[in-house]
Amino acid sequence: MTFSWFIGQIAGSPALLITVILTLGVIFVNGWTDAPNAIATCVATRAMKAQPAVLMAAFFNFLGTFVMTMINATVAMTIKNMVDFSGDTHTATLALCAALFAIILWAVMAWWFGIPTSESHALIAGLSGAAIALQGSFSGINWNEWVKVIYGLVLSTFLGFGSGYGAAKLVAFICRDIDRRKTTGFFRGAQIAAAGATAFMHGAQDGQKFMGVLILGVFLANGSETTGTVAIPLWMMVMCSLVMAIGTSIGGYKIIKAVGMDMVKLEGYQGFSADLAASFCLLLSSLFGLPVSTTHTKTTAIMGVGATKRLSAVNFSVVKEMVLTWVLTFPGCGLIGYGMVKLFAAVL
Repeated sequence: MTFSWFIGQIAGSPALLITVILTLGVIFVNGWTDAPNAIATCVATRAMKAQPAVLMAAFFNFLGTFVMTMINATVAMTIKNMVDFSGDTHTATLALCAALFAIILWAVMAWWFGIPTSESHALIAGLSGAAIALQGSFSGINWNEWVKVIYGLVLSTFLGFGSGYGAAKLVAFICRDIDRRKTTGFFRGAQIAAAGATAFMHGAQDGQKFMGVLILGVFLANGSETTGTVAIPLWMMVMCSLVMAIGTSIGGYKIIKAVGMDMVKLEGYQGFSADLAASFCLLLSSLFGLPVSTTHTKTTAIMGVGATKRLSAVNFSVVKEMVLTWVLTFPGCGLIGYGMVKLFAAVL
């Protein structure tokens, strides 16, 4: 699958052109809404100002998508194989476009209200709703792959919280006899490095998910119901990485404020602990091919860090708002995806 062949396919297929535009739109929105989670604590503790932090996140998002896909592309394959879009390929392409449109709509609504929703969960829900509408039943879901979402959800919740709690406790224990004022410079630098690692792993996770969708769209537009085993081409990694980086560079200060400032008031060593814990969880998930939410992982890690002081240090009104959004994402985005397929089929 060369880049020149891809351009030729787009030129000859309006359906593929729309699919590609919508997929790149979802990647852009992901960089715009999800990526700021990686640098939220870094900005909240004043280790970096917002603008350079956003640029750093954009660079490491690009690097994460590019490098991790070359090493291990199992997350992309999990997303690609999660739903069944077999049948009439023209209708299946419309269904995929409807799902992508639903994801963009959901993401923009959440961003408008400053709520850090999960684009990963929205992607899975939108694709699942579209596949159910396309097949007319739950046979559109590949449950052997979908169960990995449940594993990822449990992992990101409990391991994220536990890792954040454990990392903060360990750092506090190691530095217990050191004058806190002397550690300020070290933790500022360490937190910047850890935030870069989190942004890298965000790119590794989320970039792969959307490349899996793009591959599915290319095959459907060419009349093929299945993709089989396909290697992700280098040009696709670069294209998706750049689009995500551009979305990140536009920024998402509303999300940074909700995650890094409103939920828990963090000190430098705590911000470092949260970033370290989130990076560890995302790396583990990527290596095992589990599609997890960067938002979910980072926020549970921050909650774990906050809980080391006392549970009341966590602003549970903000947590409640986030959890409600996460819970609503699966049925909400799934229903929008389902409804959009029916609407597109009726109109087009």
